[in-house]
Amino acid sequence: MSAPLESYLRTYRKRSCLSQEEVAFLIGTANGVNVARHEQLDRQPDLPTAFAYEILFRAPVRELFAGLYQKVEAETIARARSLADGLCASGANPLTLRKILALQSLSASATAGSLPS
Repeated sequence: MSAPLESYLRTYRKRSCLSQEEVAFLIGTANGVNVARHEQLDRQPDLPTAFAYEILFRAPVRELFAGLYQKVEAETIARARSLADGLCASGANPLTLRKILALQSLSASATAGSLPS
């Protein structure tokens, strides 16, 4: 299976038969240049804008930015594993054990295929 694109905004926009200017108006941004930058990931949209895309295209943000989501997920899981390893080495008390279990659960859920295909 091929890796997903970092952003599917352009795909969704084209399917909707909307111009970049029209999308800009609908999501409340200044102009179509901002939409083009988001489509190419030259700039990442802020959270309210990402939600506006989700509402407009009726697709979750993680689907609109599938490749970026996978990248962020992998980096976050790697940091969680690193933190869990560090906590394991620091000694066990009840709070530390709870943290380790939570971090391991996060890691396990990601490797079990939490991403949509």
